[in-house]
Formats: sequence, C-alpha cells, structure tokens
Amino acid sequence: MSLKLRAQDTWKKGKLFFGHRLSSVQIIVSYYILMTLIALILFCLPIFRQPGSHVSFIDMFFMAVSTISVTGLSTFPIKEVFNEQGVILLEVLFQVGGLGIMMISTFFFIISKRKITLKQRQLIMTDMNQPRLSGIVRLIRTTFTIILGLQIFSGIGFSLYLKLRGYYDHWLDAFYYGFYEAISSVTNSGFDISGHSILPFANDFLFLTAMMVLIFIGGIGFPVLMDVKEWISYKFVKKPNPLHFRFSLFTKIALFSSIGLFVSGALVIFLLEKNHLFDNMNVIGQSINSMFYSITTRNAGLQIHDLNDFQTTTLIVFSLLMFIGCSPSSVGGGVRTTTIMIIGLYLYSFLKGENHITIFGRNIDEEDIRKSVVVFMLSLMMCFSCIIFLTAIEDVSLISIIVEVTSAFGTTGLSLGITEDLTTIGKLVITALMFIGRVGMLYTLMLFVPKKPHDLGYHYPTEKIIIG
Repeated sequence: MSLKLRAQDTWKKGKLFFGHRLSSVQIIVSYYILMTLIALILFCLPIFRQPGSHVSFIDMFFMAVSTISVTGLSTFPIKEVFNEQGVILLEVLFQVGGLGIMMISTFFFIISKRKITLKQRQLIMTDMNQPRLSGIVRLIRTTFTIILGLQIFSGIGFSLYLKLRGYYDHWLDAFYYGFYEAISSVTNSGFDISGHSILPFANDFLFLTAMMVLIFIGGIGFPVLMDVKEWISYKFVKKPNPLHFRFSLFTKIALFSSIGLFVSGALVIFLLEKNHLFDNMNVIGQSINSMFYSITTRNAGLQIHDLNDFQTTTLIVFSLLMFIGCSPSSVGGGVRTTTIMIIGLYLYSFLKGENHITIFGRNIDEEDIRKSVVVFMLSLMMCFSCIIFLTAIEDVSLISIIVEVTSAFGTTGLSLGITEDLTTIGKLVITALMFIGRVGMLYTLMLFVPKKPHDLGYHYPTEKIIIG
C-alpha cells in the first residue's frame, strides 16, 4: 500500500472515530478538556506571570479548570501571580468558558463567511443545550452580539464611573478595572484580582445595581436574550410580521423561576441579616445588600462582605442558591433553574392528583420531567457524597465544606477561605465539581450512556409495590 493510501486510510479511521464513534456530548466535553489544558499551558508562560512567582502544578491546574468553568475559586492570590497581561488572558478565557467554545468558534466562522456544516450545527446545539437545529446559527449571532456589546458598553460606563467618582486616580487604572468588572459580571466569573473583591463598593448602591443587572443578563439564558430581542423588534421596530409574537415556554419558565428565586432569596437574606450583619444599615441599604447576595450567590461569586461574618443559617441559604445556579444555556452552572421549577411543578401536580404538568397553557414533556428528576437527584447525591468525603479528609468546619462544594458545583466562586488550605485530594474533588458544574450533570451522565437506549423487544409484567 502506498504512503498516500495509508494516509487516507488513517484519516478515514480518525474521522470515523471522532465523527461517529464519539457522540456530540463526548466531543464537546473533549473540547473543554482540551481548552483547559491550553489554559494551563498559557498560565505557565512567563509573559503572563509576575516575576519570581511560583505556583505548584496542582494549583495551576485548579486555576485552569476554575477559569474555563468561570467559577472564580482560586488557591492563590491572583494579583501576586498574574500580571496585567495575565488578567487580560483571564478575560479572554472567561469568554470561552462563559459563552461556550462552539459559540466563539462559530461566530468567527460567521464573520469569515465560512460554511457551517451539519456536524458543526449538531455540536453547537449540544454545547448550547438546544433541543433543535433550526435557528441555531441565528441564535449564536444574536447572543454573541448582545453579550459582546453589553460588555463593551458596560465596560466604558464602569470605567467612566470609577474615574469620575474618584475610585481611581488614573484613567488607565479606571479602564483596567472597569472593563474587568464588566466582563466578570456578564460572564459570572467572580475572580478577585484586587485582593478585596468589590468590598470598596459596598455602599455604592448605583454600582451594585448595575452589576446585578449584568449578572442577571448573563445567567438568564441565551435563548431568553434571543426572545427578548425578537419581542423588542416586534413591539417597537414594527417589522412586518403577520404572526403574533409569543415567548417560548423556556423563556417564560426561566424568567419566572429566576425572578422568583431572586425575590424569595432576597427576602430570606433580609430577614436573617437585618438585625445581624445589616444592623447598621438603613432599610434601603439592607434591601440592596440582600438583593445583591440573592443574585450573586446563584453564580457570580462577587462579595461585598467577608462571608465569615454571616450567620450559619444564611450561609446554608447561600449554599442552596449556589446549588440551584442559573438557567440552562447560560454562563452559569448548578442544577439550573428550570430543573427546580419542573420538580416543583411535578410535586404540585401530584398533590393535586393531576397526571400532567401544565404551565402557561402548555404541558411539560414526560422526558423533560424524567431528566429533571435524574439531574436533581444525581446532583444532590454527588454534592452530599463530596461533603461527606471532604469532611473526613479536611480539618475545616462542616459549613465551610458545604459552601465550598456548592460553590464549585454551581460555578459560583464564593468561599469561606478554605480553598488554599485544601489537601491535594480535596482540590481535585473541587476541580471535578467545577468541571461537572460547567458541563452539566445531564451531559456528564450522557458521557457514559449509549446514544440510543437498548430495546429488549419485550416488556416484563407490571406489579405494584408499597410506597411511603
């Protein structure tokens, strides 16, 4: 056989292996693993490091996973290890981790006018957790434009605000930190590059409100942004469209659950801390702080207080919100808001004796209900198991471990300060949780499940058992 024929045969085998034997989920997960390794290599380059800085391999690997999963946990002070170029590199990687590898690559395909194949569209659909192929490229174009435009606009606004309010003396510093805070908020990354997070802005309610809006937009879900854009075009631009505009069921559930969690979380935090940590504030300050922590705990990981100052009960509420996380197909992690919403509706319909879940004039598909139950139960079991395991090997308090585990799984980044002191095994456990939180429990499960269920061709008899 000639060398050319051997090369063609090898190429066909490789194409068969990567294109057919691997599912779309497995390919996407492989891309994120590859991107993590690339980030690890880049972090080790001297051009991005402070002179004389030394970090162990496990800590740098931890940092690479935390960056690609846009979690925000770190085992070392970032400002003592990365220089200005390193922080800019972090901002670039936030885009890859937050928006998704396929969205970034596809957008460059679009602007370069290259053809997007069916296989690429399938990978995009998987990466963005979309149920169908139709409109997937338009979704990427619109979402990427909105997110990028929002980062630029808010970055300029934050920079001007920080300089004019006297937070920074030099324009260069104001733009450096202003753009970082804007990108960090939109991508929900939450890394602390200053050493004190955003504690200096604890009493700047206008700045905190702006950050809350950016965090909400980043975590609400890309299809929701697409629907809102279409609604604005229909309502105000008055494009010729004979059909009446209707929000998708996903958009309605995502908005309803996100707003519900935001309001209820803020109310609980307000009641718990108004006579404790927020005791020296007026009602407006207590409300703004409660709202900020209600939204930042569900993914952003930004903080305006030392978490150790909160009551244990409040930290448990924080952990619950971090476990839930953001909406699907967003920059966030966790079990996702729609999962919690469907499970809640399932319990409600069971108590009412109904056989179907109905909301907003639509029935929830049975497969989606099963997926929600599986994702919730497996996520709960995994986090509980990690908490038990870390409690056995780490010499820290239980509440610290609960916060650390839920923060990693929810890709939030909040911590009671134990991340740096974890053992190597503990850091690896947290690393796995961050990666699973970014990829999603459902996709993690699908890595080990065949593409199509095996049909036995027959069914066993059904028999009732005693429950409860």
